[in-house]
Amino acid sequence: MTTHVNSMEELSAFVGTHVGYGEYQTVTQEQVNLFADATGDHQWIHVDPERAKTGPFGGPIAHGYLTLSLIPVLLNGVMKVDGVAMGVNYGTNKVRFTSPVPVGAEIRAGATLASVEEISGGVQVALDVVVEVKDAPKPSCVAQVVYRYYR
Repeated sequence: MTTHVNSMEELSAFVGTHVGYGEYQTVTQEQVNLFADATGDHQWIHVDPERAKTGPFGGPIAHGYLTLSLIPVLLNGVMKVDGVAMGVNYGTNKVRFTSPVPVGAEIRAGATLASVEEISGGVQVALDVVVEVKDAPKPSCVAQVVYRYYR
């Protein structure tokens, strides 16, 4: 389901509203390995599936920051705002990695519009995001992400 907002000016009416969930996506070992290469974090719990089977999670897990970096993709299509010339990631206000994302798991993100603030040339939007593993008892990542939309 996509929440459709007709304009940046209309965004304020959605503050406090859960705007929806993205589609489930599978986290692959290839993604984890490429992220490890990009960041230099080759810890065995991420990149050594055989050793990881004997580790604390029973198999390899995604890096927390990989999970965080997937939020824009996981939220693709959740909220559409008309009248936007450009949107950019502006940062995060808070992030917690509350449970692991096993390689091979399906994850999705849901979001609640936390705030809207006028800025020069547009608006700054904060979204409270929850990333969840399908059928897991608790979320894997909770974060408040900040985007800026420009006219």
